[in-house]
Amino acid sequence: MATEVSAEVDAHEISSQFVITVTAKAGGDLDRIEADVNQELQRLLDQGATPEELQRAKTGEIAQFVTGIERIGGFGGKSDILAMNQTYRGDPGFYQTILKYTREATPENLTGAARKWLTDNVYVLGIHPFPDYEATSESVDRSRLPTPTAPPEVVFPTLQRTQLANGLKIVLAERHATPMVRLTLQVDAGYASDQLAAPGTARLAMETMDEGTAHRTALQISDELESLGATLGAGSDLDSSSVSLSTLTATLDPALNLYADIILNPAFPEADFQRRQKELLAAIDQEKSEPSAMTRRVFPALLYGHGHAYANPFTGSGTETSVNQLTRADLEKFHETWFHPNNATLIIVGDTTLNEITPKLESLFADWKPAQIPAKNIGAVALPAKRAIYLVDRPGSLQSMIFAGSPAPPRANPQEIALETMNTVLGGTFSSRVNLNLREAKHWSYGVHSMLMAASGQRPFALFAPVQTDKTKESMVELDKELRGIVGDQPITDKELQKAQDSQTLRLPGSWETLPAMARSVGEIVRFGLPDDYFNTYPEKVRALTLDSLAKAAAEVVHPDQMIWVVVGDRSKIESGIRELGWGEIQFIDADGQPVK
Repeated sequence: MATEVSAEVDAHEISSQFVITVTAKAGGDLDRIEADVNQELQRLLDQGATPEELQRAKTGEIAQFVTGIERIGGFGGKSDILAMNQTYRGDPGFYQTILKYTREATPENLTGAARKWLTDNVYVLGIHPFPDYEATSESVDRSRLPTPTAPPEVVFPTLQRTQLANGLKIVLAERHATPMVRLTLQVDAGYASDQLAAPGTARLAMETMDEGTAHRTALQISDELESLGATLGAGSDLDSSSVSLSTLTATLDPALNLYADIILNPAFPEADFQRRQKELLAAIDQEKSEPSAMTRRVFPALLYGHGHAYANPFTGSGTETSVNQLTRADLEKFHETWFHPNNATLIIVGDTTLNEITPKLESLFADWKPAQIPAKNIGAVALPAKRAIYLVDRPGSLQSMIFAGSPAPPRANPQEIALETMNTVLGGTFSSRVNLNLREAKHWSYGVHSMLMAASGQRPFALFAPVQTDKTKESMVELDKELRGIVGDQPITDKELQKAQDSQTLRLPGSWETLPAMARSVGEIVRFGLPDDYFNTYPEKVRALTLDSLAKAAAEVVHPDQMIWVVVGDRSKIESGIRELGWGEIQFIDADGQPVK
């Protein structure tokens, strides 16, 4: 009857709220759902929680706490927990008492709390004046801003590597600050593998992969993850597909058993396949109505052309036709084709060692066999012969979405750091040239940026600008001016270089607070074949950049006269202005990239 159900306590100092939220399926009977919710709540009040349910909740609470304190700030981070306990309890260390409450809670405790707070429809709130406070006697110099101390050095953990007997590569980054382990199986597949299948196959297969195995149903998987205090996710990006697991060190062994079962034995149950298929079709429908997604759907084919592995929508969703034709057998074929140990790397980050975990992995994956893997066409494409303009009509649109791009070198190239820094100046940050121009100076846009999409093959360099409808032509003129300026009469300045260097280096030490963040960086090293010390040497290489190296980088990727422009907006309001630019013939396409009159 429902697609999502949750219950939570929204805790505050004066008054908290207990909330049950149910999202009904389309056409669902809300009265029946409400009755069922009330029935379950009454069952909890009458019968209480079972010991198994309580233990699962305890493990989940403790796992959530441990995951949160990996971070210094943010909700659930160290500073948040200390400040909250100081505010609510007058003792920043009171979290230890809360953990004690959690570990020692009994079913009777839970039933008593539920009967006290969840049976009375009336809650009376009495608000009393705060006591009088006095300013601290300590003197504080507010005449100047605090002076920042020297930034910490970048320390990326040493990567340890080994290989299982079946050829599966293992990369470990030890981190023992918290009792957590994260594993990510990175498979060389991704949306690009749809070149050899129906568009949308990789995305749908990975979204359905954890819905059941030959030995476990989706509900059993969910229940087991909760009892272990673990989380699991599967998905794809352009080049790779991955299955990730985060778990407490104490529950690593049973979590690994579950993880291996999902990787090796996905069942792609028919009912779950059909549900996910409908959800993907709904996502496509939404993409075709939302301007930024529309550009990501049509641009790849225009840039790469038919037959290239990157020519399908960057969202990985495919088309209504391709997704409607998919069957669960197609998902099984995707798994059988790409999921082999010789086509994957298992990235491990956290509280373990190679000596500890390798024998466990050898046992779990002993029957996983290598196989021949098909090749994806990610070959280089030429720059467009001339500038091209494509218009997608979206009647009544209040703004236009401008996407302009051209092919750029792959992520792994000798000039990469210079390319990234050049892009930082042009459109990579809030204070970049294009954003300061169109947002801050002209007030035509809420935000404009440029990007170099990460890819193993040739990737797009692109500008992305949502702008006022009545300023579409003018915005295109300004973007073209910025492109010509950075390779022409307005090269990057010393001040801009210094600012970009600070931006790219000072943020690094704080970017690896959590295991998922660390795993993503290790995954980047694996995916693009970067040196293991890439991030430790990165700041030095950024600081060594010169204005000349950035000028060469700009000349490498910025080609104003050979870019593909895609504009999504109200044709009746913007077509004449774009024609006035005299940039060439306008070609009209729909949200699938097909020509229209």
